[in-house]
Amino acid sequence: MPRRPTEGRRAAVLGSPIAHSLSPVLHRAAYAELGLSDWSYDRFDVDEEHLPGFFAELGPEWAGLSLTMPLKRAVIPLLDSISDAAASVEAVNTVLFTEDGRRVGDNTDIPGMVAALRERGVEQVESAAILGAGATASSALAALARICTGEVVAYVRSAARADEMRQWGERLDVDVRTADWADADQALRAPLVIATTPAGTTDALAATVPERPATLFDVLYDPWPTALAARWSAYGGAVVGGLDLLVHQAVLQVERMTGRSPAPLDAMRRAGEHALAAR
Repeated sequence: MPRRPTEGRRAAVLGSPIAHSLSPVLHRAAYAELGLSDWSYDRFDVDEEHLPGFFAELGPEWAGLSLTMPLKRAVIPLLDSISDAAASVEAVNTVLFTEDGRRVGDNTDIPGMVAALRERGVEQVESAAILGAGATASSALAALARICTGEVVAYVRSAARADEMRQWGERLDVDVRTADWADADQALRAPLVIATTPAGTTDALAATVPERPATLFDVLYDPWPTALAARWSAYGGAVVGGLDLLVHQAVLQVERMTGRSPAPLDAMRRAGEHALAAR
């Protein structure tokens, strides 16, 4: 395998659809701040069927890839190894190409969530609630495994989803109890609420925000703020948004792909805010 070049390195984000991705904005801002003028970061619309072919065409100039849906699990068979964090949720959002030609998968969503919460002063909580039960909910559980000392209640819409969340809890060693989505307003009284649902799903809950809410982590960033986040903030609660998550996980990607640390968090956040404002 040819030795990796030290100049003209490439990286990109893959997924389908991908046109909405802010990753190029964030990574390019980091390269500019770090003086990596010969690095490039692109986006490619790639689905599961075409992922192996894409990998087969990659040359030695590639440093890494960011992955979004639907590729986070599909990529695993194409890799030589994955990190413990990625294995814990069976999801890879970062691929690193090593100097000896190995493909290594990692997950920066989990530590990115923890870092985003820590930035807002949330180091540890006694209990938490999760709204939703999709792929992001499993990453949220993995993050809570690091900071939550007690029970996590997951509010879901079906028995099948409830079973999945309990299984993830067992796997991640998190005390998970499930509750019906019809009672989701009860979640808003938790010390930490993590909303992992698609746009519009939690809008009806905005009217039930308690007078003194604690911390809400809403993983959406477009549109922003969500109705729930806006009401939460108006009542004086702390709000962590999807852009916070996106930036913190991208910071870790930049550091691992370039070998340069620390990545420029503030410059990346400003770039993301500017790009969202322009939409």
